[in-house]
Amino acid sequence: MSLAQQIQQKLSEALSPSHIEVACESHMHNVPAGSEMHFRVVLVSDAFSGVRKVQRHQKVYAVLAEEMAGPIHALALHLYTAEEWEGQAPASPQCMGGSKA
Repeated sequence: MSLAQQIQQKLSEALSPSHIEVACESHMHNVPAGSEMHFRVVLVSDAFSGVRKVQRHQKVYAVLAEEMAGPIHALALHLYTAEEWEGQAPASPQCMGGSKA
C-alpha cells in the first residue's frame, strides 16, 4: 500500500469524510524520483463543523502523527465542512525550491 493510500485510509477511519482526495505531489518538488514526501489532502467532513481552521489542521496532524514524524515532509491541507465545500479546492503551486528556482 502506498503512503497516499495509508493516509487516505487513516483519515477516512478517523474523520468519516463525505469527500476525500489524497495526492502525492512529490514529483512537483526537488526530490528523488519515486519519492513519497509531499502530499495534498482535500477532505470534507462533519468533524470540522464549528471548528476553526487551525484546529482542523491539528485534528489531521493528530491522526497522521506517525507519518508526520517520519516520511511526510510537506502536507497541503484543504479542509471543509459540507456547507463550505464548493466541489473543488485550489491547486498546489509549483515548487520553486532547490534547483527549480
